[in-house]
Amino acid sequence: MIEIQNLTKSYGQIKAVDNINFTVEKGEVLGFLGPNGAGKSTTMNIITGFIPSTEGSVKVCGFDIMESPAEVKKRIGYLPELPPLYMDMTVSEYLNFVADLKDVSKKQKKSQMADIMELVKLTDVRGRLVKNLSKGYKQRVGLAQSLLGNPEVLILDEPTVGLDPKQIIEIRKLIKALGKQHTIILSSHILPEVSAVCERVVIINKGKIAAIDTPDNLSKGMNTVSKLSATIAGPKGSVANAIEQIYGIKYVEPHIEKEKDVTEFIIESDKEIDIRRPLFFAMAKAGYPIIELKSLDLSLEDIFLQLTMQEKEVI
Repeated sequence: MIEIQNLTKSYGQIKAVDNINFTVEKGEVLGFLGPNGAGKSTTMNIITGFIPSTEGSVKVCGFDIMESPAEVKKRIGYLPELPPLYMDMTVSEYLNFVADLKDVSKKQKKSQMADIMELVKLTDVRGRLVKNLSKGYKQRVGLAQSLLGNPEVLILDEPTVGLDPKQIIEIRKLIKALGKQHTIILSSHILPEVSAVCERVVIINKGKIAAIDTPDNLSKGMNTVSKLSATIAGPKGSVANAIEQIYGIKYVEPHIEKEKDVTEFIIESDKEIDIRRPLFFAMAKAGYPIIELKSLDLSLEDIFLQLTMQEKEVI
């Protein structure tokens, strides 16, 4: 659906984007991450045809952005970090204006606008001036304009910036729903949001690709040990001693005493050994019930910080 090959953008001697390559498959929701100044926004501006590349190519649905810019732009809906809104228009007037810019046919325009407003929950405010809307509703209007013309690809730059927790959850659910019918590139600094919505992530740093994979695979690849949190009922010392006897255990630490004789332990084991079953059987044999067991693999935030703080490129 989207093919980026050897993409480079130079400003004099500075390479904002340095020979990057990645693809986005049809129907995929891809997280595009990077610290400020990494080249993230430059890459998205090239994909959307806003600025040209210095070298390399971008193809969307088989069309090259340099050779067929109009065909590419027809297939992309773009929500920039600051939605391009006209504050003195009503929601309906603004969406009608954008639909005309996108050459949506008169036959389809009315029904398409109604469907999109219903989808993003703007129907009840369609007659209100954009300037009188809350931040959350303005963001919905920005998302609505990106959907007009039924583009196959959506590029969403910080779609939940400035929203409250309830609005973030609503927009997140909407993006997941849109992912069933559109290919999406999502850029966000809210990394738990990316983990919840995206199937794969591209992390860019200093203009270069630092990593491309699923969050789970990145976590497994970067972990040197397997780490678990286990809340177990029983005398703290006796439980710790029983855990230490399990093959593959490297480290056990009583972390928090939840209540009398119920303790949360941090357990590290060899990366290649899954100690969950041995732990269960050992605790069952000793008569110490496991109350809770959860993985402590690296979060996407941990991965992001490790990759972007390293001096050397990691792929």
